[in-house]
Amino acid sequence: MSDKANIAAAVLAHVDAGKTTLSEALLYESGMIRRAGRVDNKDAFLDTFALEKERGITIFSKQAVLKLPEETVTLLDTPGHVDFSAEMERTLQVLDYAILVISGADGVQAHTRTLFGLLAKYEVPVFLFVNKMDQPGTDQEALLLELKKELHENCVDFSDQESAAFAENVAVCDEQVLEQYLAGEAVGTEQIKRLIRERKLFPCYFGSALKMQGVKAFLADFIRYASIPAYGETFGARVFKIARDAQGNRLTYLKVTGGSLKVRQVIGEEKINQIRIYSGEKYETAEEVGTGGVCAVTGLLRTFPGEGLGAEKASRLPVLEPVLTYQIILPEEVSPAVMLPRLRELEEEEPQLHIVWDETLREIQVQVMGEVQIEVLSELIRQRYGVQVAFGAGRIVYKETIAGTVEGVGHFEPLRHYAEVHLLLEPGEPGSGLVFETDCSEDVLDRNWQRLIMQHCKEREHLGVLTGSPITDMRITLLTGRAHLKHTEGGDFRQATYRAIRQGLMEAKKKGDCRLLEPWYGFRLEVPQDMVGHAMADIQRMSGTFDTPTGDGEYMVLNGTAPVSEMRDYAMDVNAYTHGRGHLSCVFAGYQPCHNADEVIENMAYDPESDLENTPDSVFCAHGAGYPVKWYKVPEFMHLDYAWDGMRE
Repeated sequence: MSDKANIAAAVLAHVDAGKTTLSEALLYESGMIRRAGRVDNKDAFLDTFALEKERGITIFSKQAVLKLPEETVTLLDTPGHVDFSAEMERTLQVLDYAILVISGADGVQAHTRTLFGLLAKYEVPVFLFVNKMDQPGTDQEALLLELKKELHENCVDFSDQESAAFAENVAVCDEQVLEQYLAGEAVGTEQIKRLIRERKLFPCYFGSALKMQGVKAFLADFIRYASIPAYGETFGARVFKIARDAQGNRLTYLKVTGGSLKVRQVIGEEKINQIRIYSGEKYETAEEVGTGGVCAVTGLLRTFPGEGLGAEKASRLPVLEPVLTYQIILPEEVSPAVMLPRLRELEEEEPQLHIVWDETLREIQVQVMGEVQIEVLSELIRQRYGVQVAFGAGRIVYKETIAGTVEGVGHFEPLRHYAEVHLLLEPGEPGSGLVFETDCSEDVLDRNWQRLIMQHCKEREHLGVLTGSPITDMRITLLTGRAHLKHTEGGDFRQATYRAIRQGLMEAKKKGDCRLLEPWYGFRLEVPQDMVGHAMADIQRMSGTFDTPTGDGEYMVLNGTAPVSEMRDYAMDVNAYTHGRGHLSCVFAGYQPCHNADEVIENMAYDPESDLENTPDSVFCAHGAGYPVKWYKVPEFMHLDYAWDGMRE
């Protein structure tokens, strides 16, 4: 792969839009396979797992290599079902281009809009292929208008590129090109390539992947208009997936973003043993992969999805998150101590599973996107480990944040140990996660100690004080701290940092500034016109909101948001009261303030002061012995003054 230019492209879609079918058609047209497989025949080239063939859906992202005359295109097939969106989102981080498949029969669906938004977030240029145009009732002009309205006004039909209308439609996407066009200049290939690369133009194609209609023209245009990205000469790579082969070898999937990657190359303290170029189930080994190449390597045992290797920076945290928690019920003969490390392996491959050991309840819990993922997980555990597990009733994954600024103090001083940390906790933007910074002079605290504190901030999941749920959407800044020349060790700052965060949260709780968050769905509800009143009343009862209903007279559409806790089983209700004529689609819309926070907090009955693993209290030393100090008395005993003026009032 090192002798040709490399392009990484993914095929994305709402479930059942024909994503895998289009991938098969592209492989066939490029000459990589002799016969295009079908999902319903269970012989698709890229559906390599038995579960995928059985269910007819893509669960794991896979790759296929299109060896073209001038370049090599790595085609990544990603899951379309919303329950496996995290697998898809990780792939976005290594893409040069995306091919977004839309069902001509269904138009722009809820998950399609989510995908388009994610592609905008990751700044990935997009080609659109409207599939299933062979089905009765599909209208190309109406679909193009819908794409312009729902996705982007610069969606342009590429069916007839020789027409004056085509040139004009492209030109209006960019002021510079429009000026040149009005001056009588033709719109050239290089201009089109630039506009696509800069996400100012979104080419649209119409056809049927199953019947090979429009696929050849689409592939030819993709080759023509896709630009080879510019890369640096220094080695860099981004990890996007961890998996294991049939022999149990750990595979790190990555994209080379600078320089080249060679067999036996040392990365950190580990060495690359083998480089594999996968295409479906099969792979070829390579001695070297050049810039832009996508491969799987063995020998790296500590990598994780999103990690940057060499000169490459780590990627941002995923937008899509698990919203449900289930207890994993093991057979009597299987010990949790034996099963937990095995489940950690699966978590490594699928980080969004989020395996949790609840010490209080003495049970293993798993956080997932939805119930289909649970079914797949059960089958994976059975196939890989020969264990048949069951799952308890699902619970909502809550999170916590703060609404006001506070300074937290942690002090850890048993005999011959010493550390004090002051952290400023501030509310962040919704969806921002946790941001860690330092605003402490090196004259006050040595740089190495500051780095260590930042590391301790990031190394674990910090729990809130309302329900013991993870905290999010906060900015945490190191203001000041103190070490002892003789007695301070690294572990001392770990303890002081953890306690500072918890003490700050307790101070915020005392002020009434702690907030409970819950996951919300964005929904699209389509019901017969005479039942729209019923639907609106349901949504209001569920504490949801919606826009003004739209429709064509026969059916009405409601778009809005509602708590996941209220909408989990609503699809069955819709099916019942509309007698099968209604349709509900939901996508994760982020975390928002909990609609019934007081009730949830009361039911969970969490006592932050009894949680010894996450204590807000500090330890001080007097007369040669350490003694505990309650969080509310820490300000009286701390060795450094408050650094933030707001705490001095």
